[in-house]
Amino acid sequence: MARQVAVLLFADVDILDFAGPFEVFGVTGGRDGPELFEVVTVAAERSPISARNGLSINPTYSFEDCPTCQVLVVPGGPGTRREKNNAAMLDFIRRHADNADHVLSVCTGALLLAKAGLLDGLSATTHHHAMDELRNDAPATTVLDQARVVDNGKFILSAGVSAGIDAALYTVAQLHGLDQAIETAARMEYDWRLRVADGSSIARTA
Repeated sequence: MARQVAVLLFADVDILDFAGPFEVFGVTGGRDGPELFEVVTVAAERSPISARNGLSINPTYSFEDCPTCQVLVVPGGPGTRREKNNAAMLDFIRRHADNADHVLSVCTGALLLAKAGLLDGLSATTHHHAMDELRNDAPATTVLDQARVVDNGKFILSAGVSAGIDAALYTVAQLHGLDQAIETAARMEYDWRLRVADGSSIARTA
């Protein structure tokens, strides 16, 4: 059975932050075998979301009717500075993170996880311009400045924007093996160089 992946959306979300992981999970498997992931989007309401630079997206679900997911993707973007003070957003993240097997944040999506109180005692990374902000929002979290992907087990965090593709491929490798992740990267024609945890670029803390 395909794992359910819910990609969170909000106004001024960075496009590649959500679209990169969406593409990775969406194309994994399916060509020569069963689909391995079913990917949906979710926002506070089902009305169109205006992403950064004006791209309009129609979310699949609202906070009210979003089903339980095995993977929750929390992207970043300028809108995180507003949403990290949005009680409804933080409550949604907490509820679905509690039921998910994995929570993947991209870029400043880490700030939302921090404000939701989900990073205490863990390690994290974010966009290089937001490191100090993450430290302020998550004083009980170890921020790894040089890491592109940080794996805490359930919580997997990536650095900025395009790093979300690496984190998603890394998650595919954790769930379905390295060969499947390599096949997905090749199918996307993505030059994926960070394939295994090396303690630096990809830091595994779990």
